[in-house]
Order: sequence, then C-alpha cells, then structure tokens
Amino acid sequence: MALWGGRFKEKASVQFKKFNDSLPVDYRMAVQDIVGSMAWAEAIHEVGVLNDDELTRLTAALAELKQSVEENPKQILASDAEDIHSWVEIQLIEKTGDLGKKLHTGRSRNDQVATDLKLWCKETGGELLIALVNLQQAMMNLAEREKGTVLPGYTHLQRAQPVTFGHWCLAYVEMFNRDIGRLKDAIYRLDVSPLGSGALAGTAYPIDRNSLAHRLGFRKATMNSLDAVSDRDHVIELLSSASISMMHLSRFAEDLIFYNSGEAGFVEMSDLVSSGSSLMPQKKNPDACELIRGKAGRVFGSLTGMLTTMKALALAYNKDMQEDKEGLFDAMDTWLECMEMAVLVADGLKVNRSRTLAAAQQGYANATELADYLVGKDIPFREAHHIVGEVVLAAIDKGVPLEDLTLTQLQTFSEKIENDVYQHLSIESTLDKREALGGTSRAQVEKALATTQSGNEEILNEQVVGAPGKQQIKVALKQVQQRLNAQRAAAMSVRRARMPDVDAIFKLVNYWAEKGEILPRSRDNIIHDIQNFVVAELDGNVVGCASLYIYQTGLAEIRSVVVDKDQHKRGQGQALIQYLLEFAHQIELEKVIVLTYIPTYFNQLGFALIDKGSLADNIIEDSQPGPDKDPADEVAMEYNVDPSK
Repeated sequence: MALWGGRFKEKASVQFKKFNDSLPVDYRMAVQDIVGSMAWAEAIHEVGVLNDDELTRLTAALAELKQSVEENPKQILASDAEDIHSWVEIQLIEKTGDLGKKLHTGRSRNDQVATDLKLWCKETGGELLIALVNLQQAMMNLAEREKGTVLPGYTHLQRAQPVTFGHWCLAYVEMFNRDIGRLKDAIYRLDVSPLGSGALAGTAYPIDRNSLAHRLGFRKATMNSLDAVSDRDHVIELLSSASISMMHLSRFAEDLIFYNSGEAGFVEMSDLVSSGSSLMPQKKNPDACELIRGKAGRVFGSLTGMLTTMKALALAYNKDMQEDKEGLFDAMDTWLECMEMAVLVADGLKVNRSRTLAAAQQGYANATELADYLVGKDIPFREAHHIVGEVVLAAIDKGVPLEDLTLTQLQTFSEKIENDVYQHLSIESTLDKREALGGTSRAQVEKALATTQSGNEEILNEQVVGAPGKQQIKVALKQVQQRLNAQRAAAMSVRRARMPDVDAIFKLVNYWAEKGEILPRSRDNIIHDIQNFVVAELDGNVVGCASLYIYQTGLAEIRSVVVDKDQHKRGQGQALIQYLLEFAHQIELEKVIVLTYIPTYFNQLGFALIDKGSLADNIIEDSQPGPDKDPADEVAMEYNVDPSK
C-alpha cells in the first residue's frame, strides 16, 4: 500500500515499484523511524492535534512495534511496503485504526527520512568511535610488547635507518588518533535535528523544534528547512572519515603483508587470521590483511558515489538522494569489520626479533651515524655525506658491514676517524641517539606510549556532544577508558590459560582460599575448567588468574580473581577482569555478574549493584561465600556488555 495514491488513476508498474522501493535497504532504520514518530506524536500533542488518550494509544502501539522490530528486524522484509516510513505507518494503522493516520500531520517523508538517517548516523558513529579507540589501544599494547625490538626502517622500500617495532606501532596510533578526531567532528556537526522542516518550507504547526530536537537527543534543531531536508553532508563526512581511516588500515595491512613474507620473515600472523592453500600445504596466507587492503577500495567507492550523486542536485529533496543509504550502510559495516579484524591481527602477531635485528644490521643503515660522527669532528655535513658514500662503496665491495671495516681501512677515507667510531656504529647507539620528540629511541617510545594513553583518557572524558543516546555513548566510552587503564599495567600481559599454568593457578587460588577470601578449587577442577581461565604473567611467571563461568547464552560470572600477594596495586587484577569483559564482548554475551565483598573495586570497572535476590538459585548455590565471611556482606553486581541494552 502506497501512502500517496490519491493523485494517481493507475497503479505503478511492478517494474517501477521494484526500481523505486527502498525497503530492502532502509529497513535498518526501523527503530530510528519509530523513535522519531514517538517524538513527533508528543510534539503534535503539545499543539493540540492529538488529545491525551490518542497520544497514549499511539505511543503504546509504537513502543510495542519497536520491541517487535528489535527482536526480529528481518520481519520487515516480508512486507510489500515502499519504504520503512510506509511500513511503520501501515503497521500503526493496523494497530490503532484511523488514529494511525493522524500521526503524519504536519510531517513530510522528507524531514522524516532526514531525521531517521541522522539518528542512525549518530548511533553508528558512536559505535565506530569506540572501535577506533579499541584499535588504537591494540596498537599501543603491541607497541608496549615490542618497544625494545629493533626493526629496519624503510624509504622507497629500501632499508634506511633502524627503528623499533614499538615506534612503527605508534605511527599507526597517530593515524588512528586523527581518525578519532575526524569522526568526533563529524558526529558533532550532524547533531542537528531536521524534524519539523516539512517537505521543504517548514511545518505549518507551531512546533517547538528545539524542544523536539532535545527529545530526540540532538543538541539543537536545524535553522533552514530547505537545507535541512536536502543536506547529506553528514553522510559524505562519515564516508570521508571512513575512507581516510581505511587508507590507514590498508597501509597497516600492506606493511604486515610485507613483514610476513618469506623474504622478510619479520612477523607471523596468528592462525586465527590466516588461511592455507588448497594445493600447497606449506602455505599460510595473510588473508585478513589482504582483505582489509582490498576492502579499502570498496569504501572509497561509496564516497565517490555519494559525491557524484549530490554534486548537481537542485534544492530541495530529489529522489536521487535515496541512493545515500546503501553505500553508507555498506561502508560503515565494512569499516567496523576491518577495525575489529585489525585488532585480532595485532593481538595475535608474533614478531621474529632475531630476523628484524639481523635485517636492521644489514643494508648499511648506520651510514647516517657515521656521517653524524664526522660532523662531530668538524667536517661539514655535505663533505661527510660524500665521505661516507665512498666508505659504503668500499664496504659493499668487500661484502662487509661498516662496523667490520678496520680502523686503518676507515682512516683511508678520513684521518679524523678514530677508535671511538665503533661505538657510534652499533644499533643501540643508532637508536638511542633519536632522543628528540617523536624519535625512535626507546625512551621516546616510552614517553609516546604514556602521552598517547593520557590523551586517550582525555578524549574519552570529553563530553560526546550529539552522540546517539548521548548517555549510552558516555557510558560506553567510560567502559573503554576503564579497559585502557587496566591494560597499561607495566611489563605485564594477560593471556588465555594453558595446561602448564594449572599448578600456578592452583597455588594462587588455594593460597587465598586458605585466607578465607574465595572458595577453594581442586587441581582436577582447574584442569577441567582451564579453558575458562586467564592468567596475568610477569617476567614469565603467572602472578594472577581469573575465570569466566558461562551460565547461559547471555549471562556469565567472573570467578576466582586473585593476584599474588607481592603484586597487589599494580594493575593485574583490573587487567584480568578487563580481558574477560573484552572476551565477553567478542562472544556476544549480554551481561557479566560478580558476587563480591568489595563493590567499590568493581564499580570502578563499570559494574553496577543489582538485587542479589534477582539471581537464579543455581548461581547463589555455585557461589557460596567463604567460611570466614558474612553472607550479608556479599553483594551482586552486573556489567552490561552491550551498553545499548
């Protein structure tokens, strides 16, 4: 059923209807359309179009429809409706009769679709912002792990000067930081509500549009109705942000594809992000990185398509603009998927430190150091550059690195070269000299890690103006910040437990069980449950553990969180918990609970108090408190893995 048939004597052809209808694409905005309709119902109630009873009935029907759509969005695709706006109105009329026909009073599909799309962009932008911060953190974790690893730096794909692997990681941290800034700017600018702009000239009803905007979570209403219904800058900005970020991800992927090659052998990809060959059993292909690189072009294409669509459209709305969503939805999905895949790549990357060091020692990467040494002996740089070029030619001719030339051989090129030259030609010296801000010295990498971490925390502390469900995004970002804080525990890494860890876990758990802090666990029980444990490792020793017990598809409990008595207050406990929460997110759990005597600790990690009596009996039975604890002091707390639910 079309909502505009009065003017027409004949029905549209089946061919045109298929060509014209957008429901197979815009059904993804169903919730936004319903939320916008609820806000509009309140707005026209305030100006007397709806009475109290009508508002109550419409709002109840819309809320029921919203719940149904959230549970099964694909039900919409079985409809013959033209678009999502028609589908919602048809469903509303079926539920409320002629009352459903009053909702569209004073509203056009032009301002309706513009509002729906901005709401969708705000929500999706918030999700993408969190994904970017997580990606940046994954690169910081890798930088922390490999901050001392020597890596050959390249220009023109020729070995240039040695850097550290941590410095390479931090280059991408900087890129992703700019991506975060661009995305936040885009979210801010799109945070204006077009609802109430009508078809192009504004609504004839005395709607308080700023109040309506605030009701929908926007910071204000748009100022010009013509622009409001025909503006798609927010779509272009999001696609532009995605394209630039995908370019960064593609460069990241290309670097790792090269580093992973048999010729370089610097890194090995995790089995989780690699594939094999159907013919050659020895192959292990970096498919995740190749797909990231390939999908960049797909996102670029969406941006080009949208710019081309909009470049010659007269004001105001034109049907061409229906083409805004398919490319946008696909590009945002692709960007998010690639960021999540890049996190998996970084988390599982193994660096072959002996190969990277050997490569850095080849290719005369220390030639610049010899030139700088000669400059220190009062030789002008251009002359020093020429001298070192001749030294390199001689070394190549002899097939040896610069540092293997004898002092006598070196002095044939300059009498100012003395015995102290060799200390300047070592890899360590080459790295340590790069002490200026942004350099590759290990000290600078440490400073950069600390500064970036602090900057991330500052970013996440900022008010996220215009984020959808502004409070939802603030909560989500707070949870990300808590993860960042925990993951920075110095010289410590958290990983999934393995069978060789059983004795260490058993010792830790039962030490604290004897203190009455937790329940004891037998060695056999730990062996049986080892796949549910994670451990914190310091200098090769297990210093903490925790486990995640899954009760049902959406619920799990964190148990047995303990840290060696000599390692308290160093971040291991938080890191263990955050690791499990991240895992809960990856496997799409809904809630994680904990029964604890220290609610303040878990509150800092994003847990909130809940009624202990609301938990199922088997959970209470499984988690009986220690013999030295008063059961009345134990509280139940809950963490929402998905803050939107």
